[in-house]
Amino acid sequence: MSSLKAFRVSGGQATEIPGSSVALERHLQTLIEANMEARLGIRFLASEYPTGRHRAGSIP
Repeated sequence: MSSLKAFRVSGGQATEIPGSSVALERHLQTLIEANMEARLGIRFLASEYPTGRHRAGSIP
């Protein structure tokens, strides 16, 4: 399983989405980041990065 986790929230309960969905999400994120300038005219600067205990965070 990827270190990136995704959750589904329904009725106030969060449940982790199985690893195969997480891998697809990561692939889509990478694809979007790689093509932002060409598709949207937005220059992409940085992605998520490890923050230790909390696994990942976004650059503000």
